[in-house]
Amino acid sequence: MKNSFAKLSYNELVAKRDELRKSYLNMRMEKVLGHVENPLQTRNIRRQIARLNTIIHEYTLGIRKAK
Repeated sequence: MKNSFAKLSYNELVAKRDELRKSYLNMRMEKVLGHVENPLQTRNIRRQIARLNTIIHEYTLGIRKAK
């Protein structure tokens, strides 16, 4: 899962980040209500968002080039 984001384009990365942010928000709400099936999933989603933010920032700095 760690390397699967490297093949995505910039627009796909931003869309995936938005999707993960929404799912993270839903997981947080479910945690408050006490209906979380897998509590460790929130940590995984948070780390995936951080990975995506890093790759997106590399594009803005010019470290990664658009393919």
